[in-house]
Amino acid sequence: MIIPCIDLMEAKVVQLVQGREKALEGGTLDEMLAKFSAFPIIQVIDLDAALGKGNNDALVEYLARRAVARVGGGVRTVERARKLVEQGASRVIIGTAAFHPQGINHALLEQLAKAITPEKILIALDSKDGRIVVKGWRESTLLTAESVIRELEPYASGFLCTYVDQEGMMQGTNLDWFRRLRAATHHELTAAGGIASYEEIAALQAMNVHAALGMAIYTGRLDLERLAAWNRSA
Repeated sequence: MIIPCIDLMEAKVVQLVQGREKALEGGTLDEMLAKFSAFPIIQVIDLDAALGKGNNDALVEYLARRAVARVGGGVRTVERARKLVEQGASRVIIGTAAFHPQGINHALLEQLAKAITPEKILIALDSKDGRIVVKGWRESTLLTAESVIRELEPYASGFLCTYVDQEGMMQGTNLDWFRRLRAATHHELTAAGGIASYEEIAALQAMNVHAALGMAIYTGRLDLERLAAWNRSA
C-alpha cells in the first residue's frame, strides 16, 4: 500500500529534509485532502508536537475526521493517545515515548495497549546512523530497530520505519535495511525516508512493506494518479 504523508508545522503543511530544514510548503488542508482522496489511508504527523514546540491539534482533528488517518507526533501519554483516537485517528503512532535511555519503555507501552488496544498502535522505529532516534530525531539512542522490533510486537499492530539518513533528500532509501526488518517481524511494516522511485516502491511491495511517501509526491517526482492506480491494483 502507498500512503501519502501530511506533516504539520506552525499550522502549515510542510516537508522537511531529515526533520530539520523546511524544503517546501503544501496546500491547505482541504487541498491536501482532495489531492489524496484516492488513497485509502493517509499519515499525519504533528511536527511541532514531536519537537515539543506546541501542537496543531485542531488541524490534526480536522484531517482525522475527514480521512482514514494514522496520526503521530508528540504522543507521549495515554491521555494524548486516547484523545487522538476519540478525534478520529484510525491508528496512533508512538515514537519517542516507546523508549528511554535504558531501552524499551515497557510500562508506558503496556498502559497504551490497555487504553487503546495494540490494534490501534503503530510504533515508530526512526533510525539514523544505524540507531533509533527520538525527540523529533534530535537525540540518538543505543538501540537498533532490528534488535528491539520483536520485543515490541505485543504492544502494536505494526511499525513505521523511517530511514532518517535519507529523509527528504530524494536520493533513494535503504532497501537492505527494510529487508532486515521484514525478516525480523511478521507485523505490518511501513517504510519511509528517501523513497523516490517506482522501482523502490515495487521492491518494498515485493517484501510486503507499505510505502509512506512525502517529498517525492510533493515535488511531483512520483505521479499521484499512477500511485493511486497502483494501490487499487495491488
